[in-house]
Amino acid sequence: MKLGELLTVLNNNAALPQEGLNREVFDIAHDSRKVRPGSLFVAVRGFHSDGHQFIPQAVQNGAAAIVAEKGHYETAFRETPLIMVDDTRRALALLAAAFYGYPSRRLTLVGITGTNGKTTTTYLIKSIIEAARRKAGLIGTIDYRVGDKVYTAPNTTPESLDIQRLLAEMVGLGAEYCVMEVSSHALALGRTIGCEFAVAGFTNLTQDHLDFHENMESYFRVKLLLFAGLSPRSSAVINFDDARATEIISATRAKVMTTGLSERADIHPSGSIGHGVHGLSFSASTPSGTISVESSLVGRHNIYNILSAIGIGWALGFAADDIARGISTMKAVPGRMEKVDEGQPFCVVADYAHTEDALVRLLEAVREISAGKVITVFGCGGDRDRTKRPKMGAAAVNGSDIVIVTSDNPRTEDPLSIIGEIEKGMEERGVRVPVYDLASATVPGKTPYCVIPDRHEAVAAAIKLAEKGDIVVLAGKGHEDYQIIGDRKLHFDDREIAREEIRKRRRT
Repeated sequence: MKLGELLTVLNNNAALPQEGLNREVFDIAHDSRKVRPGSLFVAVRGFHSDGHQFIPQAVQNGAAAIVAEKGHYETAFRETPLIMVDDTRRALALLAAAFYGYPSRRLTLVGITGTNGKTTTTYLIKSIIEAARRKAGLIGTIDYRVGDKVYTAPNTTPESLDIQRLLAEMVGLGAEYCVMEVSSHALALGRTIGCEFAVAGFTNLTQDHLDFHENMESYFRVKLLLFAGLSPRSSAVINFDDARATEIISATRAKVMTTGLSERADIHPSGSIGHGVHGLSFSASTPSGTISVESSLVGRHNIYNILSAIGIGWALGFAADDIARGISTMKAVPGRMEKVDEGQPFCVVADYAHTEDALVRLLEAVREISAGKVITVFGCGGDRDRTKRPKMGAAAVNGSDIVIVTSDNPRTEDPLSIIGEIEKGMEERGVRVPVYDLASATVPGKTPYCVIPDRHEAVAAAIKLAEKGDIVVLAGKGHEDYQIIGDRKLHFDDREIAREEIRKRRRT
């Protein structure tokens, strides 16, 4: 593509060079190390580094042209055109969409946003699409799926350039749909600019990411961007039971479909709901009739996720039989109440719950199916929202019989400092005891807990404590197979550790 042709998408907001517009652009890069002859390099200011610092390296590597932000770079190059824009993140998104031929227009794009439930909902929708014998890609927290290819997901929603590349790859492989988790970070940073959503779903809004967003109102306003940007031809599927639902409905031009437990919602359960260790069963009332739901997913929170998936399936025009079949065939999501089964007489589940609301919902779901004690292992991530730490501590002692507080991804923070902040929320309903007293400690009205900073040791201690009928909950990391300590990313998987410790216990 000619540079001049590509730059037309910037809508005259760029200072264009006088020469070089006939140059061929062979790809786009925002990482100078990936620049090759013919690349268009876009200098993006990130959290840890500023792409403007690497413009000379991009020029040296043969960049066809450079896009930089006004006021952040002044040096001109004799042979390399320099295009100045107001916002390089926005420019990157617009350029990427144009370069890859607007792939979101060539498939049906579904976006899911909300604090909790995004991943499970996307998996359910993908399963519904496939039950209708259609091809779908997926972009989300766990991984990016394009045909038979699975890519590691460094971010829930990748950078705009990567989104457009993935969508184009899906189109090339014959995908008709893509289901995407849309994070608040992605919306705030303009990563989804250039994406044209056919359907957008809202799961819920609870506290998270306040290390990034100024406050809950700011967090919500960013989420709202997805729905405010929908066209009248699109559909918005909204959890009507959430307190912010009315504001979202008022802000969107899209056709609205509501879901929820309330009968006021367009899609809601009709009659009784069966739930237990083996899953959920209920009838869902929709504008076009009733859908019988049978799912192996467990817990009240998954009723909401299923209803959202039904609403989106309905908005996409799928038949009731395909929706029902898609829900029933989706057996599990990695790291979402994922069972670790080595034949032991107690249950072990690993879950990604890393917010107060998610932990409350998880423990409520576990309590519903537990025949014994609920033993919870959890921690909070470092360099992230500190205000949720005591709230998660309170959620843990309120919903468990025994709690072991440990490390999550401490990053650059002192693990003991993080744990200390968690403990502030445990003072009212919890009592700290030594690990060897956990099994026998009884203080009326209090939940015993201990602190084991090493997460491997914490998981091992929980496995040793568990008795027949108990459920061990490993919360916070779910599908993650790493732990970030300092600036090191080390292999660590709660599920692997649990299996190892169960086998060890069975050998003794």
